[in-house]
Amino acid sequence: MAEYEFDLFVIGAGSGGVRASRMAAAQGMKVAVAEDRYMGGTCVNVGCVPKKLFVYASGFSEDFTDAKAYGWENSSAEFHWPTLRENNAREVSRLNDIYRNLLANSDVTVIDGRAKVIGPNAVLVNGREYTAQRILVATGGWPFVPEIPGKEFILTSNDVFAMKTFPSRVLVVGGGYIAVEFAGIFAGLGAEAHLSYRRDLFLRGFDRDIRLFVRDEMVKKNIDLKFNHQVSAIEKLQDGSFLVHAEDGSSLNVDMVLYATGRVANTEGLGLKEQGVVLHRDGTISVDDNFRTNIHSIYALGDVTGEPQLTPVALAEAMALVKHWRTGKTAEIDYNNIPTAVFCQPNIGTVGLSEEEARDSGVSVTVYKSEFRPMRHTVSGNTERTLMKLVVDADTDKVIGVHMVGDDAGEIIQGLAVALKAGATKRVFDETIGIHPTAAEEFVTMRTPVGG
Repeated sequence: MAEYEFDLFVIGAGSGGVRASRMAAAQGMKVAVAEDRYMGGTCVNVGCVPKKLFVYASGFSEDFTDAKAYGWENSSAEFHWPTLRENNAREVSRLNDIYRNLLANSDVTVIDGRAKVIGPNAVLVNGREYTAQRILVATGGWPFVPEIPGKEFILTSNDVFAMKTFPSRVLVVGGGYIAVEFAGIFAGLGAEAHLSYRRDLFLRGFDRDIRLFVRDEMVKKNIDLKFNHQVSAIEKLQDGSFLVHAEDGSSLNVDMVLYATGRVANTEGLGLKEQGVVLHRDGTISVDDNFRTNIHSIYALGDVTGEPQLTPVALAEAMALVKHWRTGKTAEIDYNNIPTAVFCQPNIGTVGLSEEEARDSGVSVTVYKSEFRPMRHTVSGNTERTLMKLVVDADTDKVIGVHMVGDDAGEIIQGLAVALKAGATKRVFDETIGIHPTAAEEFVTMRTPVGG
């Protein structure tokens, strides 16, 4: 048997890579991990963690207004961008250190640099070759920006957290959760916010009632939604602002253009093609049920393989892979009923099938739905509303989809995801006593179906 410097060499110290490294080391493997940019990965540095901190920041503007109805006579508040930017950077740096220490305490060798696969068992970093019995690629995704005139003026979610100045007018381009979230963030922080999407309704793949409801709530928050809108070029003006041209002949003058038009597999320069690793047409790495590529010694997991691009999924895959190496059994990952949240304002929380997915699959569906004004806003005067929806299999009485738009939707749906995973029926929901007064109790008090 060949002698290698490491049992496992991981490329990418994001959520999946760090978890796989630590668990493999705990099993007695000699492990190295290489990271060239973001210790802790996208989520910690330019993804879910700083994004949610920014969502918190943007929500205070409404909180200050709502507080007046509760007797709080506050002086006018002013947003100070450098404070948020620097406090966010400090928190990210703290998390970077935590991840680095976790690896060090697990006896994982950390190598700072971009790794390139140069053979089935060889990796090159900073001009030095390392050998390993197994190589794991966990480099995640990278923001995609289309080729249009003025592309060089576009920012992505990788850039916004460290902007030198806060823009007065922003155009966000995209229709996924990142685009929707950032439109709300900028609006809440005081910018004139516009959202451009090339189709007729954003958040494709989510339940249609949820999509329509969020659309209406965003309009209430003075976000300019431009559907069926395609940006054709971006022109920089003498005053430093940008004139954004659209295919319909219209134009818009803004101070910043942020593209959130999806993410692609971060595989450029890794040497995978040269080594014969099979990639899908979209650039993601092709793997089998055990996360192995067509090259026997090379594995991949997380966003780079095209599975649901969620941090908890990468973590679960890492644990399943190391367990597979330890036991030889097939890695077991259940991709059904994965809960997710969109931190727009109000938040979206969802788990299971949308009504459309359920009907398309041939299930006989019963739908329960409730829309109401949250208790807080009965006094504040805020017009924001909440939507809750249950999708039930009429033949088995099983709840197969739970969807919510409202404050703390992610927190509420996480608990209900356990119920769905356990196979809870509508009868179980009905027999559960609610916590009063809460919004969440609505999920166990809906009795009258609205569709079937």
